[in-house]
Amino acid sequence: MTACPLCNSAKNTLIAKNTRSGTGEREFHQCGVCRLVFVPAEFHLSPAEEKERYDLHENDPADERYIRFLSKLTQPLSAHLEGRQRGLDYGCGPGPALAGILEARGHEVLNYDPYYFADRTLLKGPYDFISASEVIEHFRAPREEFLKIQGLLRPKGGTLGVMTEMYTGNQDKPFDQWWYITEPTHLCFYEPATFGWIASWLNWKIIFQEGNVVLFRS
Repeated sequence: MTACPLCNSAKNTLIAKNTRSGTGEREFHQCGVCRLVFVPAEFHLSPAEEKERYDLHENDPADERYIRFLSKLTQPLSAHLEGRQRGLDYGCGPGPALAGILEARGHEVLNYDPYYFADRTLLKGPYDFISASEVIEHFRAPREEFLKIQGLLRPKGGTLGVMTEMYTGNQDKPFDQWWYITEPTHLCFYEPATFGWIASWLNWKIIFQEGNVVLFRS
């Protein structure tokens, strides 16, 4: 039995198989404890294959549509930041734009990405806030990643803002027909209950925003 990569529970169920990603069949398991839906490691792309997919993304900081998309996260996140604060855009991608948006609002933002801005000296913290826009669904080892983020975030009063498509079970189509699972670099799918589990585990407060944005407060 494959253990859940978030809570380590062995209580998970195969809920779907899918071949629409173009990379062969993948399995999707759902944890009975934290409710994470995850793709087991044997179905993950290699790092080189993963980067090839990321190189195809067109996240242009000059694209107004992309800026509007990011505002779904930057607006509620900045509303919880008082005064000038120092933050990290965790998994910023090849064309970081979120930092520019928040810097225009008076904050200092550093960019980190394991493929494009791999300066590990930035992984020391503490940071007043961390943003992760369309990032956590790519985590190969979500437990390790969230523990890393916890170590980077200011212990009291820090803010983590995440944006990802959430699985609620109320979609118009069954899980195996959900468009979000067709991207082969998407490995983790979160229910609202999963975010609740993370908040309880890390002793964070949780604030659900409109759409697919969640804020955590340490």
